[in-house]
Amino acid sequence: MTAQTFRELLARQPFQPFRITMSSGKTYDVSHPESAVLTKTDLLIGIGQIDDLVPEAFKYCSLLHITSVEPLTQKVVFIPQ
Repeated sequence: MTAQTFRELLARQPFQPFRITMSSGKTYDVSHPESAVLTKTDLLIGIGQIDDLVPEAFKYCSLLHITSVEPLTQKVVFIPQ
């Protein structure tokens, strides 16, 4: 993946949450554009409890090891009547 790909995803209006999959198979969700920081070679993703848009920690994800990106959709809850 390229930095340009993530620059566009993080700047999209309205923002669409997304999930990345790493070459190791691990996945990370980006639920808000301010919970991720893009560098030339990495995407830092906020993980853990997020209070006032400040995550507990960041996970460094090398752009070279991101194998896929998929949008996260809101779960639709069906309430029978």
